Amino acid sequence: MSHPTLSLISHYLCPYVQRARIVLAEKDIPHDLEFIDLADKPAWFKRISPLGKVPVLLTDGRPVFESAVITEYLDEVTPGSLHPSDPYGRARNRAWVEYASSTLDVIAGFYNAKDEAIFEEKAEALRGRFRTLEGELNQGPYFNGASFSLVDAAFGPVFRYFDVIETFTDVEFFDDVPEVTRWRHELAMRPSVRAAVVADYPQRLVRFFLARGSILSGLLRQFESATDPSQWTA
Repeated sequence: MSHPTLSLISHYLCPYVQRARIVLAEKDIPHDLEFIDLADKPAWFKRISPLGKVPVLLTDGRPVFESAVITEYLDEVTPGSLHPSDPYGRARNRAWVEYASSTLDVIAGFYNAKDEAIFEEKAEALRGRFRTLEGELNQGPYFNGASFSLVDAAFGPVFRYFDVIETFTDVEFFDDVPEVTRWRHELAMRPSVRAAVVADYPQRLVRFFLARGSILSGLLRQFESATDPSQWTA
């Protein structure tokens, strides 16, 4: 089947970009990848991204923006589907993709928190998020059971943050959610999820955390003196 010419406009750390890259890999879709600096956005990017965010997918030169829309589009223009076949199943999956997006907002609040009380509040909010997810997982290995879905593509980047965070902090997020933990590990081993970031993603994320001037930054600095971040893996 022929595909439109696709180019994904990206950023090295963006979890929403990772979603699109996972779907592109799962469906074996040829595409180009272009990284931009979000701190110095090119004029051409501002013209094609009304919200000023990545990812943007150029399809035969025409822009599609917002990761949930991009992943749905990629699913629709290729054979097979990463959605359930029934209307309720699709609606449920779309709702949990949105849940993943709002969880990323809580993660941002956690790594940006400059006050200890807010830091603890966000950490507990994340634990609550994962406890809620725990009740939705009863089949495995993926969200819908045997079939990898757009929900899995959305949560792979969510869990990836903790692969790095857990290397330098003892804050617990998954101690009472065995099904989420199992799912997280399954996603971490999925080739499409692993390949959705550049090889030095952990080091880039560490530098990003250090620049926050947050509680998490302080924990990282304490840990940094005793180890070499260049050896970290995700």
